[in-house]
Amino acid sequence: MGVTLLKSADLIGIRSIGSYVPSGIRGSAYIAAASGIPEKVIREKFGINLVHKAPPEESVSAMGVKAALKALEGIDPATLDLVVYCGSEYKDYYLYNCAAKIQHEIGAVNANAFEIHSLCSAGVYSLKVLKGMMLADDDLKRVLLVSSSKEGDLINYADGDSRFMFNFGDGAAAAVLEKGLARNVILETAMITDGSFADDIGVMGVGCKNFATFSDMPYGDRFLKVADIARMKERLDPVTLDNFVRVIELAAEKSGYAKDAIGFIAPIFMKRSILETMLASFGLNEENSFVLEDYGHCQSADAFIALQNGESLGRLKEGDVAVLVAAGTGYTWAATAVKWGAWSA
Repeated sequence: MGVTLLKSADLIGIRSIGSYVPSGIRGSAYIAAASGIPEKVIREKFGINLVHKAPPEESVSAMGVKAALKALEGIDPATLDLVVYCGSEYKDYYLYNCAAKIQHEIGAVNANAFEIHSLCSAGVYSLKVLKGMMLADDDLKRVLLVSSSKEGDLINYADGDSRFMFNFGDGAAAAVLEKGLARNVILETAMITDGSFADDIGVMGVGCKNFATFSDMPYGDRFLKVADIARMKERLDPVTLDNFVRVIELAAEKSGYAKDAIGFIAPIFMKRSILETMLASFGLNEENSFVLEDYGHCQSADAFIALQNGESLGRLKEGDVAVLVAAGTGYTWAATAVKWGAWSA
């Protein structure tokens, strides 16, 4: 299996990553008390030590701005050509351009702005979208990708059917992508979609299906809900781990690497036991990844937070083939390979 030789002009590299989590904490004891589930189960079965919780006045865009400014340390925001938001669709307001707000707040006066949405897989897949755009457009030399989430607001701990979402935490991540940068080069992406899950999860009280009765919306319909948890699990459990493994394999294969060449996996939030099983499929262990048990699930920011922590801990090494992997309800599994460090085929 050969790696395609690329010229410098064909490289899109990740210049920097920044992340932000608010100081508020919901620990495993809080979640246990709110849900009635024993704390030991929250820690060991759910894989949650704590999640971060933003105060009411800290918006989704505000967290995105903080992560963006960290990613932009040493970089003039005026040099950005594009700002893209790929985070939660639960934003400051209903029907709202979060990308434009972030562009304005960080002073990216020369940048255009737009949004990409694919729920929790959007961040990983956005790397493919933006790489393609940058290679096709000479005017796109430096792009900022931002993900932010405050979906902790949408979790009802009294709803046992939504318990697999009790891991939601607030936070944001941002990455600066640069054309011609021969470091941390974005390789190829794979996605698997099974739209039969599209109606299984949503905030059922908001949207065009019930706009006429919005004023009568029951309180419980303001939260993320699962339409039929037993039916969803019956269909999802047999395929989800296999789809995670397959989409990682495909991203590596499309990039010209065998599965045993992967040195680091930056995952969406998952409990340790599932992550260990997935890693073992590639001959890897926890030292080749990062468990997000002290962050929770920050929507599509997860993989970038894991990548950043992996590097700071020395787990993500120069020359590694790293794969960012995520899944979004609906259901989509996505993975993007990155050659970390100085570029060499």
